[in-house]
Amino acid sequence: MRSAPRCPPCRHFVYLDTLVCPECEAELGYHLPSRQFFGLRTGRATIAEETWYTCSNRGWGCNWLVREDEGSGRCFSCRLTRTAPDHSDTIAMEKLAKTEEAKRRLVVQLADLGLPIVSWAEAPGGLGFDLLSSISLGRPVTIGHANGIITLDLAENLDDRREALRVKLGEPYRTMLGHLRHEVGHYYQNVLITDEATWARCRELFGDERASYRDALTRHYSLGAPAGWQSDFISEYATMHPWEDFAETFAHYLHITGTLQTAAAIGIHLDADVTSMRDTDVVPRGSYAREPVQLLLADWEWMSQAFNRINRSMGFSDLYPFDLVAPVRRKLGFIHQLVTHAPLTTEEQFALATPTDTERA
Repeated sequence: MRSAPRCPPCRHFVYLDTLVCPECEAELGYHLPSRQFFGLRTGRATIAEETWYTCSNRGWGCNWLVREDEGSGRCFSCRLTRTAPDHSDTIAMEKLAKTEEAKRRLVVQLADLGLPIVSWAEAPGGLGFDLLSSISLGRPVTIGHANGIITLDLAENLDDRREALRVKLGEPYRTMLGHLRHEVGHYYQNVLITDEATWARCRELFGDERASYRDALTRHYSLGAPAGWQSDFISEYATMHPWEDFAETFAHYLHITGTLQTAAAIGIHLDADVTSMRDTDVVPRGSYAREPVQLLLADWEWMSQAFNRINRSMGFSDLYPFDLVAPVRRKLGFIHQLVTHAPLTTEEQFALATPTDTERA
């Protein structure tokens, strides 16, 4: 299912985080089950004979809608947040708003891929987010994933701090959305791999995840990535431990499919009659669920080159500064197989935005 980022009253293009249409000034709410925007009247919209209200966090930038029987008044994405700063901490709340924006974009993509999301409030090991601020706490925040809970430091929304971390860790790319995509990869490794044969194939490609993570962490930060790592891994961090290799590869799968979906939605393609890049057209698809990974990666190879050229024409570094060598392509093929064999039906996707009795309480 594709998102429809247009204002209903005037049909003007709007971004996924839009609260008010910049063209006609209509107040808008985003409806996850249909992936559409709806105009609001007194903070509500009627959708398929049901009343939906604005999320109680709209004042902090959330534009999602909540069905009338949701007792907490919070949308599905906001309910995934288990821990957040106190509302009196306005500095931290400003950073939280930007992180929640990235998280909503992540949830939309996961829903578009048909991936299951079980909330931390519904079951042990369910997906949840502890969003903390090292600045407000006055101490470091240990970021990472454990038993479905993703912990992030909101201070990473500060450009100088995020850039310092990017340089320190030797990363060519670091954004909050990218960080969320990486951490959610840890969650899905345990959710999507459910049998020994698949685990065996995973270990063949990524290594044995049962190896000591603590030892791997110490080794990585004392010695760095091994020489020649580029021939087998997508990034230096992926070399640290098989868990990190899987999560990094999963994040790149989301980078690739998300960007191609956006290109398809706005009609970007490479016309062989006018481009010097290749002799046949490249037309991105909104979904590659029914396509082989080879087509996905071939389309991405050419489109990413085009995006990189556009970035360079503006004086920026490459949009996608990574090389997909053969071992990485095989790993992406494994991720593609996992993701395309796990999609939910439309009815099941609707349940993503529908609270359970436990959540209503």
